[in-house]
Amino acid sequence: MASEETPAEQARAFLEIADQFRLGELPTEQSHPWTQNLSQWVQSDLPGALEMLHRVDRKALGVVLTGRRRIADLAGSVARTLRGGGRIFLAGCGATGRLALTLEALCRRGWIAEPYRGSVVGFMAGGDAALIRSLEGFEDRPDYGRRQLEELGFTENDLLIGITEGGETPFVIAATEHAAELSRRPPWFCYCNPDGMLKAVAARSARILARTDIERLPLPTGPMALAGSTRMQAATVQLAALGLALRYQDDFQGLAVAAEELVSFLRALDYTLIAPFIEAEAAAVKAGTPILYQTDTYGLTVLTDTTERSPTFSLHPFENTRRPDQPASQVYLAIPSQADAASAWANLLGRPPRTLEWPEVAGLADDAHLMGYDISRMAATHRRGKTGKESRIFAIGDRPEGVHMDFAGLSLTLPSPRDALSRNLALKLLLNANSTSVAGLCGRYEGNCMTWVKPSNFKLIDRAIRYIRQLRGARGQPDPGYEAVCRALFEVRATLPPDASIVLETLKRLEMR
Repeated sequence: MASEETPAEQARAFLEIADQFRLGELPTEQSHPWTQNLSQWVQSDLPGALEMLHRVDRKALGVVLTGRRRIADLAGSVARTLRGGGRIFLAGCGATGRLALTLEALCRRGWIAEPYRGSVVGFMAGGDAALIRSLEGFEDRPDYGRRQLEELGFTENDLLIGITEGGETPFVIAATEHAAELSRRPPWFCYCNPDGMLKAVAARSARILARTDIERLPLPTGPMALAGSTRMQAATVQLAALGLALRYQDDFQGLAVAAEELVSFLRALDYTLIAPFIEAEAAAVKAGTPILYQTDTYGLTVLTDTTERSPTFSLHPFENTRRPDQPASQVYLAIPSQADAASAWANLLGRPPRTLEWPEVAGLADDAHLMGYDISRMAATHRRGKTGKESRIFAIGDRPEGVHMDFAGLSLTLPSPRDALSRNLALKLLLNANSTSVAGLCGRYEGNCMTWVKPSNFKLIDRAIRYIRQLRGARGQPDPGYEAVCRALFEVRATLPPDASIVLETLKRLEMR
C-alpha cells in the first residue's frame, strides 16, 4: 500500500484482500491455554512464569522426536544434493529468515563437513539488511521471493528448503514453487501448522501442499507461549530440525540419537536461573539505561532476539548511524573483537553481506544502509553519543563447560554440550524467555496477547484487528466488526508514534465513538 494513500484508502485496499490473511484459526496464531495469564505471572511470580514458558517449550520440542523420520528424509535430500555438487538454499522471512542465516553461519563455522561448508546459502525477504528490521510488506510479495532466488544464482542442481512458521507466507511459498520449476531436485517446504487447517485457511497454502513435486516437513507445534509470537516455539523447533538434517545427512541412526540428546538437554534447562538477569534488565529499561549486548561467539542468536523485540513489543528498532533522526533503541549489539561495521558484519555472517541493490529499496536494503548499523566495538561509542549515557553491558560468551553470561554484577555459566547447535538453541530459549519476561515486567502485553505488536505486514494487520476485537469482548464491549476495526486501525496507524501500541490506541479510538 503506497504511502501517499489516505488511511481510508489503505484500509479499503487491505479489506479487498483480507480474506487471504485471516489466519486466526491456525494453531500458531492462537492463545496458548497454559499461558493465558502470563503477564500477571511475570509480575507476581517470575520463577513460576519462567517454568511455564519452559513447559511450553518442552512440549513443542517433542515434535522434533515425532518428526525424526521425515527430518531424516530431508537429510537424505541434503546429502544427495551436496554429493552431486549442488548447494542447499534456505529461504525465510522475519524470524525464519534469521533462522536461515543462522544455519548458514553455523555450517560455515564447521557444523557440516569441510568440503560443503560454503555450499549452504541462507536468505531472507529483504536480504541481509532485513536482519535488523524486516522491510514492510516484503514477505507479502511473491515476486520478491522469486527474484531473490534467481539473483542468488539458484540452479537446476540446487535444493531449496522454504521455511515458514505458519505455512502461509507468500514470499517463501513463491520461492519454493519457483525452485520446483528451476531445479531437478524437489524443494522442501517446512511449516508448523497441520495440513488440514492450512488448506482451509489460505488458498496459497492449499496450493503448495497439493503439489507432488514439493516435499513437505510439517512440524506442528501448537500455539505459542505468547500468542502469535512464532519467534519462540515454532522457530526453535525448526532450527533444531533443520540443524540436525544439515549435519547428519545420510546417518539416520546418528540423527535419531542426536535428536534424543538435544531434546533431553533442552528439556532439562533451568529457566529460573535467569530470573535475576530479567529483573536487572527490566530495572535498567525502566530507568532509561541503554543496554549493549556483547558477544564474539553468538552474534546471530543474540541479534535475532534483540531485533525481534521491536516488532513484537513496538520498541524502537536498532538505530542507524547514517540516520541521526532515529531515536535510540533500548538494546543494541556489539561484536567487540571487530573494529568496524564491515568486519563486524562479515564476522557475524561468516561471509561478506548479501544486500539488495535494487532502486526501489535504495536506502532500505542496500549495503550502505546495512553498514549504518555499526555492530563493531564502536557501538558503545556511538550509543554514548546518541543517548548521552553509558550502556550497561550484557556479555555473552563461550567457556569449555558452556554458554556464559555477565550482566549488572550477575554471572551465569550454563552447562552445555560442546556442539554449536545445542549451545545456540539453549541460548535462544533463554533469551526468548528473558526478552518476553522483561517486556511483561514493562507492561508490553496483556495475558499472552501481543497488544504491542507492530503490524508491518498483512498477517500482522489481521492479528492486530483480531486482538482488538478479543480485548473489547474481554472488557464487555460490543464488537464493531472486522471492517470497522480495520478502518479505525489504519486511522490510528497514520499518526502513531513508533513506540506506541496500535492495539491499545485503536481501542481508545473505538471507545470514543
